[in-house]
Amino acid sequence: MGYPLTRLDEKIQSLKQSSKKALVAYLVAGDPDLDSTLELMHGFVDSGVNILELGVPFTDPIAEGPTIQAAHDRALKNNTSLNDIFELVKKFRDKDKETPIILMGYTNTFLANSLTLNESYNFGVDAVLIVDIPGESNLDDLGIENKKLASISLIAPTTSKDRISQICNSSSGFIYYVTLRGVTGSSHLDIDEAESNISYIRTQTPLAIFAGFGIKTPDDAYNLSKISDGIVIGSSLVQMINDQSSQKEFKKIYNYLKTISEAINR
Repeated sequence: MGYPLTRLDEKIQSLKQSSKKALVAYLVAGDPDLDSTLELMHGFVDSGVNILELGVPFTDPIAEGPTIQAAHDRALKNNTSLNDIFELVKKFRDKDKETPIILMGYTNTFLANSLTLNESYNFGVDAVLIVDIPGESNLDDLGIENKKLASISLIAPTTSKDRISQICNSSSGFIYYVTLRGVTGSSHLDIDEAESNISYIRTQTPLAIFAGFGIKTPDDAYNLSKISDGIVIGSSLVQMINDQSSQKEFKKIYNYLKTISEAINR
């Protein structure tokens, strides 16, 4: 017997049926504070974001560039825990029951909270992206037996074809294609390389493929959206949130997201 579609599955299907590309936006929970994160989550959705990716603060976020590392540090200084983030998601769900939420973080945090993650769909979490486990692994390997919780995997330009096949077989939700050889926020997008790699990944999986890392401008977003099912934007948003955090006026961020949303669906 199959499992019912999750919010994430339904959102991806709905966008595909409407011939629209997905806009996934990342922010670090608790930066500058949890109340602002909640406000930003709703503001992101109102600005055209289809899927939210919440960064779970960690002491050694090895995949992140300086911008997101600094945001993790700020959130940790606020003592932001995974339990706080679960409460944040519950509050978000009071007003928004449809927008999928992905938790992106590192193994130690999720292992320490595996029992809660088994129930996480009940309070509104739809997927996890655990950066520092091999993509071939699945949640069962970590003792997380939650069939309603998608396990998103990263595939990089350097991932071998053998591993791509294995990663695709153990993934659910979508495949996150990393467009750069480096950490988040790096520069120099190689569209031709990305197109070639995404074309190969499509031969290995029916899952949607979203592209992220290094997207800063509407042109970046447009170019990558033409070869993928959607784009993930993170570092530029995290930097803008920090720039605006003292006055907590986020209109500039929302306007930026609207231009990105328009660019990928033009």
